[in-house]
Amino acid sequence: MVLDDVRRYDPEAVSTLGDRAVVLGGSVAGLCAARVLADAFDEVVVLERDPIPETPRPRDGAPQTSHPHAMLEAGRATIEDLLPGFGERLLSAGGLLIDAAREMRYYDGGDFLAEPPERLPMYCASRPLFEHAIREGIARLPSVTQRGNRHFSAYETDAASDHAVTGVEFRDERGDPTTLPADLVVDATGRTSRTPSWLEEHGYEPPQTESVEVDVTYSTVRVDRPASARHALVVPPDPPRTRGAAAIPIEDGRWEVILQGLHGDDAPTDREGLVAFAESFPVAEVAELVRDREWADPEIHRYPFPSSVRRRYDRLDRFPDGLVVTGDAVASFNPIYGQGMSVAALDALALHHALAGGGLDDLGRRFFDRTADLVEAVWRVAVGADFAFEATTGPKPTGTDAFNRYVDRLVSTAHDDGRVTDAYYRVFRLERGPTSLLRPGVSWRVLTP
Repeated sequence: MVLDDVRRYDPEAVSTLGDRAVVLGGSVAGLCAARVLADAFDEVVVLERDPIPETPRPRDGAPQTSHPHAMLEAGRATIEDLLPGFGERLLSAGGLLIDAAREMRYYDGGDFLAEPPERLPMYCASRPLFEHAIREGIARLPSVTQRGNRHFSAYETDAASDHAVTGVEFRDERGDPTTLPADLVVDATGRTSRTPSWLEEHGYEPPQTESVEVDVTYSTVRVDRPASARHALVVPPDPPRTRGAAAIPIEDGRWEVILQGLHGDDAPTDREGLVAFAESFPVAEVAELVRDREWADPEIHRYPFPSSVRRRYDRLDRFPDGLVVTGDAVASFNPIYGQGMSVAALDALALHHALAGGGLDDLGRRFFDRTADLVEAVWRVAVGADFAFEATTGPKPTGTDAFNRYVDRLVSTAHDDGRVTDAYYRVFRLERGPTSLLRPGVSWRVLTP
């Protein structure tokens, strides 16, 4: 399930299903879930462990917010549907709208990809600004309350109903234990979700976990950007080169420049080392940005990502009523590919359609069935690319090696063929599924000598 395969959001499709829903986690996944729940519940409460920031700034509980994030087309279109005015809020706060066909330079397979023939709009901003623009839209919904400094501790359950979830226990801003009843609880707490262990403790089978080890480290700096410079630069790792880089134009006249290394090729955390690392790239602009531009902040932000992980909730035979799990708590992908925010938005769209199609009855399993296709499509793109490196370990999707050989040839073709570049971009933007690259209009361009 990608953007082309799913029905768009319909605000009239869902009627009131209950008094209160609770969302655990106030990141993009939690906020988008709260938006669709506002159509179905009289009250929606978002519980976030960090303080709710009044301005765009990183959250301590989410260290990845200090690194560049991409808003892919699937995320942009879905969030615009869910929260009209999202783009205007983002741009008025300094975010940019660029044409990825003309203003994104993408170096892969030994050369830059040719420009696609059609415009490809893409929002560029820091992760804190993306979250802030979404949070402002949520704040305009009278039925939704965002509460910060709340630390989730346990689910409330009804033992007489097979441990159906009936609310949550948490500690408030003073540290006092509090109970909040709910007709539905959504777990958007990310990779550290405690739902699998809770299921096992209450007689349910926990979801099978699939993990693909990539051992990625990131180092990010912000450098000054002239007002006339709006382009993005992407240089993904390309075997045998285990290093990747990207520069994203963001608000306040800055580029966010990220350097990444896989499988033990760690990105440095000191300035001298980072410059030397940047100078190893085949694209001179990577080093020029880090070495020659003035740094807006002397701090180098570092983030380790050991593995892509998905929890197979879609394979469970039993799941408690009153509970749904979404976002990174279900699947988190190598951040190199920038899919996280857009997958979170599509998850919320799947929740919307699940509520519209059957209410609260067996909601968890119906929702997981809907998101399984989405996760599979994104997993194949991200994990498949990771397996281009021999050091990557974990369960390899069937057909990965053959598909990677085809993609290598596709990328080589895209150096001179903008229509092939367009097809490639639309898969990474989650507009189309990876099988779209095998359509006759693409494959004959790729396979013709």
